[in-house]
Amino acid sequence: MTKAERALETRERILTAACEVIADIGFENVSMRKVAEHAGVSKALLHYHFDTREKLFAEAMTHSFAQTGTDVDGDADSVPASVVLARILRSMLPTDAELRQDWKLWQELWVRAGRDQAARELAVDLYDQLHAWVGGAVERGIASGEFTDCDVAAVSTLVLALCDGLGIRLMLADPRVDLTTAQATIWQTIAPALGVPPDFPQV
Repeated sequence: MTKAERALETRERILTAACEVIADIGFENVSMRKVAEHAGVSKALLHYHFDTREKLFAEAMTHSFAQTGTDVDGDADSVPASVVLARILRSMLPTDAELRQDWKLWQELWVRAGRDQAARELAVDLYDQLHAWVGGAVERGIASGEFTDCDVAAVSTLVLALCDGLGIRLMLADPRVDLTTAQATIWQTIAPALGVPPDFPQV
């Protein structure tokens, strides 16, 4: 392993550890020492890669988002657009332990964004990426003839709003909303605009 590869591996390990620690105890309770211990690196090495908690938090959020996208888009070119879109919707809900951790990070970001300009800008940037991710799947479906022509931006905005609202209910373990209900509600709402059946696709 080269020096550059070792540095990249260390950085990835630190970011993974930061995501886990922030999700577990909240950003306000996180110290660089706690993250270093969890990652199994020295505090000095952690500071070499990330000199402040704020930069570490921003990178951890971006890292978490990128990992989710990689998991979903692996075979996007070989499956129907409706399946890709359904996978994206599923990944934007707290459907398993890993995604619940992502949601905890988002909750931390929302709280920070209310009083910190850098966090607000980060949140807006990540939402722009989510918007483009959903919009890309919709555009692909329109281009292939699988979806009818529609207002892609409006559908993407609607998807994000529904995922946020229903995702919060799932995080709260609201007995009125389970995963099946959440997915069905989102798909039934956007299906008329896409010109597809209202049943959530098998993913």
